[in-house]
Amino acid sequence: MTIDTRIFRITDNNFGGVIKETSQIIQEGGTVAFPTETVYGLGADALNPDAVLKIFEAKGRPADNPLIVHVADRKQCTELAQDIPEMASRLMDAFWPGPLTLILKCKTIIPDITTGGLDTVGLRMPDDRIALELIRCAGTPIAAPSANRSGYPSPTNAEHVVHDLEGRIDAVIDGGNVNIGVESTVVDMTANVPVILRPGNISAEDIKRCIGAVQIGYTDRRMSGDERVRSPGMKYTHYSPKADVILVEGELSEVADAITALIADHYGKGMHVGLLVSNEVARIVSADATFLLGKGQDPSQAARSIFMGLRHLDNENMDLIIVDGSIKNEGVGTAVFNRLRKAADRIIKI
Repeated sequence: MTIDTRIFRITDNNFGGVIKETSQIIQEGGTVAFPTETVYGLGADALNPDAVLKIFEAKGRPADNPLIVHVADRKQCTELAQDIPEMASRLMDAFWPGPLTLILKCKTIIPDITTGGLDTVGLRMPDDRIALELIRCAGTPIAAPSANRSGYPSPTNAEHVVHDLEGRIDAVIDGGNVNIGVESTVVDMTANVPVILRPGNISAEDIKRCIGAVQIGYTDRRMSGDERVRSPGMKYTHYSPKADVILVEGELSEVADAITALIADHYGKGMHVGLLVSNEVARIVSADATFLLGKGQDPSQAARSIFMGLRHLDNENMDLIIVDGSIKNEGVGTAVFNRLRKAADRIIKI
């Protein structure tokens, strides 16, 4: 059944009215896509299993893939999680509201469909006015994975959401482009030493400075179907466009040479080739279409660009997308490479 998806383009003048209307949709068990500082999320009442089911159906998301629950204040955390460790409170003090999700032992108030059948839940307080007011006005925590079809590149503006989910969800709040562009860092706080399950804008170094120690518990490979996960973004195909993707990793000059050779080879096969590359590599190579990642030494620019670029090149009907892996792999760059490696059909390391 096709749903009449309402699109709300929010402004300072209509802010209160839009929040009131969309929060009522949440209260009535509907689905609303909304911006956060990371990517757009597809939200529903986290405590209503029928509403949460609509998220899975709209996205085509596997049922064992847990959802992050978004809160507007610390009081909601105590209602949802038990035994919140002192280190978790320190991370909340340092990074909330912000792009950090904490895995905590959950209370029975949260339905199994929201947690993927786990005894834990991922909680996050987004650093976005629209998101926070939506949660507050709805009066309930909101479960919200990225607002895209499962496996596709995450949405960084409302147009991406509409492209993927129009007719499948109740409403979209258009708040413009997001600020960060990759999903939140996820840290499992139930282990003796906290474990990063997904990299994001908050780095391992940031977390170590705050609580003293953290382990890396994620992999950049695609996990197999029988592996159990405690966090979104660890399993299944992720972040992938329709076109094949080749990621070329190495130093700038070597990456440019390798991309040049790949272009020639695939042109010889009659293929349309698109490039997702840094400003520096774009000065050396060209193909049928190019989308810039920004300066190679500023991975925050790449973070804001990777999903938009993959979608743009797909819309240009490229057969192959070649991605520049010479950007700086530090800070949020770690998250950029994690997403690109999961999106890639082939990785060339020079």
